Amino acid sequence: MGKDLQAKPPLCVDLDGTLIKTDLLWESLLVLLKQNPFLIVLLPWWLFKGKAYLKHEIARKVTLDASTLPYDQELIEFLANERREGRELILATASHVSYAQAVATHLGLFDERVFGSDRSVNLKGVRKVALLVERYGTRRFAYAGNSTADFPVWAEASEAIVVNASAGVVSRARTLTTVSRVFGTPVRWVKQVAKALRVHQWAKNVLVFVPVIASHQLTNGRLLLQAGLAFFSFSLCASSVYIVNDCLDLESDRRHPRKRNRPFASGSLSIPFGLALAAACLLGGVLLAFALPRLFLLVLVGYLALTTGYSFYLKQFVLLDVIVLAQLYTVRVYGGGAATGVPPSHWLLTFSLFLFLSLALVKRFTELRLMSQAEGKGLHGRGYWVTDLEHISSIGTASGLLAVLVLALYISSKEVLLLYTHADVLWLVCPVMLYWISRVWMLAYRNRMDDDPVVFAVKDPKSYAMAAVIGAILFFAK
Repeated sequence: MGKDLQAKPPLCVDLDGTLIKTDLLWESLLVLLKQNPFLIVLLPWWLFKGKAYLKHEIARKVTLDASTLPYDQELIEFLANERREGRELILATASHVSYAQAVATHLGLFDERVFGSDRSVNLKGVRKVALLVERYGTRRFAYAGNSTADFPVWAEASEAIVVNASAGVVSRARTLTTVSRVFGTPVRWVKQVAKALRVHQWAKNVLVFVPVIASHQLTNGRLLLQAGLAFFSFSLCASSVYIVNDCLDLESDRRHPRKRNRPFASGSLSIPFGLALAAACLLGGVLLAFALPRLFLLVLVGYLALTTGYSFYLKQFVLLDVIVLAQLYTVRVYGGGAATGVPPSHWLLTFSLFLFLSLALVKRFTELRLMSQAEGKGLHGRGYWVTDLEHISSIGTASGLLAVLVLALYISSKEVLLLYTHADVLWLVCPVMLYWISRVWMLAYRNRMDDDPVVFAVKDPKSYAMAAVIGAILFFAK
């Protein structure tokens, strides 16, 4: 039996989409643009000189951490078993050879020889098969791949291993050679797309209704329709930003205990699909904005500029990142006023700023504490240290209490008398808010808080109960 195993032909393994559930050209390109967005002007020139040259130039400027890539664990276990039984394993990929070598070194599964693209040769399709045939001979090697680009290689291989491919690719491979193994788990596209869009995060955009609610115009159908359009416009644009942010944060997300399961970090959805989906969402959100007053479009553009700046640059700065997050919440309130023509008061904007700064700090506190317990380190790419936990909680709780103070000052102001007959009843809102904010921070300390406290509130029965109590107080205060 050992002799038969030794007689197995060398197994050449593709990298992108096969050994890993992603494409290193797209990954390295995003890292390049994140490091220096202005290099985008050089990409057409590099591509004009050939795809091999493009890959080479990107690889010269970008280093990828092979340890964080989303590997296909089932395939790796199979390869490890084949290697233990004496089979020769070769990594043959169209990715740049430097990335291929880093992966081979990390896994320790492959023989010393690694084939990859270089400055002059893009090792894909016919060029890959020509190299493998020259080295091993026709029908004297097996090949593991995943796409239509692998058809020419399978046509000259003695054996095909198909990984994470469609039924059509598997069927075609069977006509070209013997398919010995098929790897792959079906992707639940609807679920993964919903996760990529972060539909649950759309709850944040309910803030656009706040100006209408605060002005006691809930029965005005026109204003509700305008606020509804603003809600979907913000939601689609926010989803677009979430997707781009996830694509830019792949390495950081893969180091996170929970974020590593996001669709793009895990490789469940491809980067090109994500960028196309982001573009479609952005287009839909902007088209909805054109149905609203021009001021709303300006607010939306400002929101997109601020959140894009956050994704590319601002989130790297300690404390500035949470201030920007708080502003993004407040912009939604202002956007609701711009869409409906009901401008939010300075009281409301100030209250929103302090409240959402506190919640943004809860988010950072939870992430930092989780990472410190998992690895004893800070947040990768964010600049926070484990020793910052106490300071973050101090600022966060103080900001939450300031939000309640602003609410108390508003209740004692002259403006409130114009809207409420029994304004004194509104003082009951303050202890409810104090309880809710204190409880959120208490749960964060006990590790019972989601990464995002707003999402937590949407799922939390006690938060709904407190919202109902506040609603009753407002009703009796009229």
